[in-house]
Amino acid sequence: MAEADSKAAAGAVEVRGTLRLNAPVSFGVREIAPLLPQFTRAHPALTVDLSLSDHYVDLVEEGWDLAVRIGEIRNSSLTVRRLGACESVVCAAPSYLKERGTPKTIAELASHNCLGYTLLRAPGGRWLFGHDRKTGVEINGNLRANNADALVAAAIGGQGIICQPVFLVAREIAAGSLVPIELDQPAALVDGIFALYPGPRHPPAKVRAFIDFLVERFQSVPHWYRQLSA
Repeated sequence: MAEADSKAAAGAVEVRGTLRLNAPVSFGVREIAPLLPQFTRAHPALTVDLSLSDHYVDLVEEGWDLAVRIGEIRNSSLTVRRLGACESVVCAAPSYLKERGTPKTIAELASHNCLGYTLLRAPGGRWLFGHDRKTGVEINGNLRANNADALVAAAIGGQGIICQPVFLVAREIAAGSLVPIELDQPAALVDGIFALYPGPRHPPAKVRAFIDFLVERFQSVPHWYRQLSA
């Protein structure tokens, strides 16, 4: 199997069959789906079955070949490959900051309308700060949601402050519809972007091919960071 996988990586084995892939909704729509045309053109005998969900799925129980995950990895029985970094940013619309003022410290967030994401380990009401992720701030707001794009849309409309991964807001920050907020401590780093698959360290050729494809695109400076610096 290891020899077959090595040949696949070198292009000596045709990648075929169906790749059952699970990914988070926002990241899947924004970052995974746009890459699939290039990947499937390179492997015309392969079909990708893509499912997007922000909830935990059991790869073995549900028969998934591969999952892309952001943040803490809970199931240590899976083989994990790091794809790249993922940082968070606190931001809000210019209209909100004009009306409510711009917080300068994380303590000041308590007096602002902060919009919470409910699927975090520290759900909705607590944001983590500092490189060691040990400083927690209780936040309050009039919107919590289980989808990050909904929070971004509300923030653009001026409803409140959000703390979200850079890939979700880089385009909006570059366009000026959201403004990054500099506080006295940085938003805690997300653990990263990972590919997970069940079974041995040498995965099937179709899984290996897609992981290598993602590593090539995400381990350099991802395009969302380039958008911020443009």
